[in-house]
Amino acid sequence: MVVYSGAHALVEALKREKVEVIFGIPGGAIMPVYDVLKDSGIRHILARHEQSAAHMADGYARASGKVGVAMATSGPGTTNLVTGIANAYMDSIPVVAITGQVPTHQLGTDAFQETDALGIFNPITKYVFQPRRPTEIPYVVKAAFYLASTGRTGPVVIDVPKDVQVGEADMVFPDKVEIRGYVPSHPPDPSAIERTAEILLNAERPVILAGGGVIKSGSCDVMVALAEYLLIPVVTTLMGKGSIPENHPLAMGPIGMHGTYQANKLVMESDVILSLGVRFSDRSTMDVSEFTKERKIIHFDIDPTEIGKNVKPYHYVVGELRTAITMLYEAVKRRVRSKKESLWAKRAKQLKEEYDGRVFGINKELCSPNIVKKIREILPVNGIVTTEVGQNQMWASLYFKVLKPRTFITSGGLGTMGFGFPAAIGAKAAKPDVPVVDIAGDGSFLMTCNSLATSVTEGLPVVVCILNNSVLGMVAQWQRLFYQGRYSAVWLGPTPDFVQLAKAFKAEGVRVHSLEEFEKAFKEAIKSEVTTVIDIPISPEENVFPFVPVGESLKNMMVG
Repeated sequence: MVVYSGAHALVEALKREKVEVIFGIPGGAIMPVYDVLKDSGIRHILARHEQSAAHMADGYARASGKVGVAMATSGPGTTNLVTGIANAYMDSIPVVAITGQVPTHQLGTDAFQETDALGIFNPITKYVFQPRRPTEIPYVVKAAFYLASTGRTGPVVIDVPKDVQVGEADMVFPDKVEIRGYVPSHPPDPSAIERTAEILLNAERPVILAGGGVIKSGSCDVMVALAEYLLIPVVTTLMGKGSIPENHPLAMGPIGMHGTYQANKLVMESDVILSLGVRFSDRSTMDVSEFTKERKIIHFDIDPTEIGKNVKPYHYVVGELRTAITMLYEAVKRRVRSKKESLWAKRAKQLKEEYDGRVFGINKELCSPNIVKKIREILPVNGIVTTEVGQNQMWASLYFKVLKPRTFITSGGLGTMGFGFPAAIGAKAAKPDVPVVDIAGDGSFLMTCNSLATSVTEGLPVVVCILNNSVLGMVAQWQRLFYQGRYSAVWLGPTPDFVQLAKAFKAEGVRVHSLEEFEKAFKEAIKSEVTTVIDIPISPEENVFPFVPVGESLKNMMVG
């Protein structure tokens, strides 16, 4: 045992978890930790808003597969983290957030910058810790990282009162922790696996639906091997994008409200859907009664609470996903040799050849789909793309072909405008030798554009491609289609000048007016040692198609 202050023990525990980067903003209630952090060897990246710090930690986690770490002071520092933590929770991203808190004797007194961190974060995290004695800190940190990174991953918050940070005690640092009642995963039931193989092999029109769990569990290779062995087409959720290389013959793209034409068609023509690591969100299934009609749903998931939550499956397997898919692959190989091309496989091939990459409803050279396609053409295979939320996100989902897992980072469940740019900075911190691009809309970028200061001063150059239509694009699209074109509170106007805004932060800024100009600017930007903002004026009338209206079946796609 060694005598440490609580702050010293916290930083030492972080070092033992091999934390290399923390994203945060200091303040009074967390200053003892920051004082120790200065000499720790852990890199601290100074955000300009705590929401962005959380998004940076989120992007870091998605790009690296490690736990992202964010830090903030009490009161408004804590509450500013909420959106970023909720975003990570909805997408099951491993983030540990450390917040300062008023001294324990002031809890509940409405002291300066006191907020109820336990009450605020409890609904949007896997767990919230609030150590009351310095000796609790080593265990709490070990437990937080264990919870965040195991089972269905997700965010954990450690709220540390100031007197706990400054108090000294003999410290014991555990090598492992056991948390009563917490079971990270269950071993897959072999009989359930065998039953899955039987259902799958008897299917005439099977489809694999791959979700974010496939990527998080490192199951992409075995999932693709299974699909290739049986020649089963693969569709994905938005979070599962990249689980199969999207230039693969069996890759049909994402399903859902803005799914690809071929993916939505195949799902609704299928008789069996093997669903891997998905949560059947409303934006993926749309009309659930139609989604489940006339087809058998098999659900594989590590989280037993997801089984039957949104879709009642015909059959299910609970367990760690890579183990379960591997067992299924072996069960299939024991029963049959690899399949030859079937009528169903030919149908998938025909749909992909006819519709893959087709642009619906736009006939201009400088349009969003062409910009996104050009980004894919130029960006190396391991280049990382983040997105904001709105039309820009859906254009990226439809037209940016992801070729490797963890190279497409987007806000799925919460749909957080402002996510993409700070997430790109976090991804760049995780992968400094890889080009990182944020496909943005002007509305989303404005929400966290102060992160330009972080990007420049911390030497984390990324490229921001703003699809600038001077409007809140997705809201305007809905108002065009469903509110008789009655635009209300969507026009952003001509301000700011994004080129001058970038230059004010000592970043590069450039405006382009043709696809040729964009190609030249983008090639220079991904080689630049400073962040570059590329402003791309597009028509405010551009719509994203295909589009399935709320409450409709995936069969009822609008294509222009």
